[in-house]
Amino acid sequence: MQTAIYKIDGTSQSKTNLNEAVFGVKANPQVLAQAVKVQLANHRNAIAHTKTRGEVSGGGRKPYKQKGTGNARAGSTRSPLWTGGGVTFGPRNVQNFSLRLPQKMRQAAIKMALSQKLAEKHLIILQDLDLPKISTKSVADILQKLPLEQGKILVILSKINVNFELSAANIPYMKLIKADNLNVVDLLNYEYILSTTDGLKRIEEIFGKNK
Repeated sequence: MQTAIYKIDGTSQSKTNLNEAVFGVKANPQVLAQAVKVQLANHRNAIAHTKTRGEVSGGGRKPYKQKGTGNARAGSTRSPLWTGGGVTFGPRNVQNFSLRLPQKMRQAAIKMALSQKLAEKHLIILQDLDLPKISTKSVADILQKLPLEQGKILVILSKINVNFELSAANIPYMKLIKADNLNVVDLLNYEYILSTTDGLKRIEEIFGKNK
């Protein structure tokens, strides 16, 4: 299993062997769906919050006397029955939406997504992404020379690359991520995967092991 290695000028003069344990995995829609569900759930924060009658302000005084008014007896205007009162069984911001996923299943989902990108020819390996200076135009020129069609691009790096990261910051359809932080949601959300040879090596180090 091989793929071409491109230079930043768009030319390809060599190929590299790929680890079939990482890039030759058959897709399982159920595993991918479960991995996406768990990742999104673990990033979800409970925002909706209602106050109970013990948390709303006011209501310390009895609104009217117990008898003789013809109304139902009431001890506080903060009752859930009153306008402006507390809420019964409303949403609370202490709810925990987090889920757990076995490490082997999470890694299997990432391998499936990587294999799918390779099969679709949407995985592009670059020899390096070293720029002499910070220049968004230089990054745009590199992208135009590569076999890329319209779509969002996920760039995988093995280490910090200051010039390239700052140069790509103004490109809205591109996201940079370290190989150690690779996840299934980003792999599925972006049409193209762009990685350096060092990034590819790091991916195979992480996901090529039999755990």
